[in-house]
Amino acid sequence: MFFRNLTLFRFDPALAGELTDLDARLAAHPLRPVGPLELSSRGFVSPFGRGEDALAHQVGKATLLTLGGLDKLLPAAVVNQALAEKLDALAERQGRRPGGRERKRLRDEVLTDLLPRAFARPSRLNGYLDLGAGWVVVDSASRKAAEGFVSALREAFGSFPALPVAAEASTRALMTGWIAGSGLPEGFALGDECELRDPTDTRVLARVQRHDLGSEEVRAHLEAGKQAFRVALVFEERLSFVLGEDLVLRKLKFLDAVTEQLEQDRAEDARAEMDAAFALMSGELGRLLARLEQELSLTAAA
Repeated sequence: MFFRNLTLFRFDPALAGELTDLDARLAAHPLRPVGPLELSSRGFVSPFGRGEDALAHQVGKATLLTLGGLDKLLPAAVVNQALAEKLDALAERQGRRPGGRERKRLRDEVLTDLLPRAFARPSRLNGYLDLGAGWVVVDSASRKAAEGFVSALREAFGSFPALPVAAEASTRALMTGWIAGSGLPEGFALGDECELRDPTDTRVLARVQRHDLGSEEVRAHLEAGKQAFRVALVFEERLSFVLGEDLVLRKLKFLDAVTEQLEQDRAEDARAEMDAAFALMSGELGRLLARLEQELSLTAAA
């Protein structure tokens, strides 16, 4: 249940009053089977899994949603083999190799032949709306996947002006300062991982893992001009994560203080247990995001 990565979007909390009847809106955009000549399909499914009808699950101000996906598996080697066979047969009949336009036509024929027989791989992408604070939180480190989640919401809602977060302050400068010893915001501590790069040539990098970020080795990289593009942080000894310059939170972990609380509140049935886990997660993340918004001057991207 707990999210592992966070890609964040902002919307005006004043819109929360317009986001009503979510189940009915999402039900008009369910995950449908992939058509014979389609590569993929996207639509909403129940956060509770197969056999459940509810598409939106609300606990307090947080609403959990799940975007389902089906993607045809058509390996390039299979396509290339079928295409090569067609090209060889055509060359044998005509006595010449086909040109570029003919190759494209034959490739389209191959795809048309193979797609109806391809298997579809299912996927699920979770996210939630914080209707009180105006966050869309997507459990993915992929900007493309997260944008797909928000695009599906826009389609279901008719209009939904959620935008990726941006920082008014330089995140890279702040993270570099934290590692250099300028002092972290209250409640935050350095973890044991960072990625340092030369800002003039970002291919020059040093990845530090399971290491003291205050060590002389790390300081030597900073003195050589490298800057922090990612840094591991611990928040109030309850959450750990790696903050990136792109404002994506990776490797999110809920620490013992949180998981022990969930164990104490463990429910007897799966749905009640999911309620408790989601309530705990959204509450913890709400506090973290409020602090990050304050410290990084987060806003919606223009």
